[in-house]
Amino acid sequence: MSPRRVLLTGATGFIGQRLQKALLEAGFELTALIRPSSRRSARLAPRCRRIEAELADSAKLEPLLPEFDAVIYAAGSVRGRGIEDFQAANVDGVAGLVELLNRAESEQPFLLVSSLAASRPELSDYAASKRAGEDALGESARFPWTIFRPPAVYGPGDREMRPILRMASRGLLARPGPALQRLSLIHVDDLARAVLAWLEHWDACRGRSFTLDDGRPGGYDWESIGRAAGSRQPRILGIPRPLLGATARLNLLASRLLGYLPMLTPGKVRELTQDDWLCDNSALSRATGWTPAIDLETGLRRLFNPGGSS
Repeated sequence: MSPRRVLLTGATGFIGQRLQKALLEAGFELTALIRPSSRRSARLAPRCRRIEAELADSAKLEPLLPEFDAVIYAAGSVRGRGIEDFQAANVDGVAGLVELLNRAESEQPFLLVSSLAASRPELSDYAASKRAGEDALGESARFPWTIFRPPAVYGPGDREMRPILRMASRGLLARPGPALQRLSLIHVDDLARAVLAWLEHWDACRGRSFTLDDGRPGGYDWESIGRAAGSRQPRILGIPRPLLGATARLNLLASRLLGYLPMLTPGKVRELTQDDWLCDNSALSRATGWTPAIDLETGLRRLFNPGGSS
């Protein structure tokens, strides 16, 4: 029987907002778990019920968990100076919910929306934290669980990929990695549809990790990204790694002095300069029947065309 009452963490983030939309349109009864201090509560859809609680607030959460048929964990931190900035959302939150569900002897299916970066935890504190969150689930859960490892996700509401893709649409790309670098991508709405497919076929996915992308064999190089963005002859500027590294170190220092959480750090440089961030969705397609519907050209046209559907 497919779950109907869903608890969602990370509902006010980039991916979470599109999950809200997809789940509500599909007729699910959706509840968002948000922090009491969150300034993003306005991003919740009117039909989305809310629970205001910290993930560590077991006294408040434990009696509520039996209300739900499934749990989707889409919370996460992508910016930070060190592992401690990623720990709460990427590791401790997962571990805390796992403990509560175990204590309740839950049989609810649990989906962790992780990242392809978790496959290379040695690269950065972010990647290490995503792997640690996966381990907290896979090694301790006594209920059905699944992990999704999407690659770079783009689409409406994205702030990380959008500047790069906007430049590409204007015919200019700043390439941080090697000339032969290839990467997979996925539109956020395809990711949301994959979550819907998991809800229908979670039993075939239990205890498994899946990668998923937009279905392009061999992924993309930077020239193909530029062409998908509408540029006939994209101009590609390679950024020397020493320059990128120096900029990251300065940004890290500035973040400590000024008190902000940086995106570009030495660890992020190691991620950006890897030559292979490829994945495929064949295993997930076999398990659930899901296939991606939005190629990069279509996704970028919707993203940057004011009259598009997104």
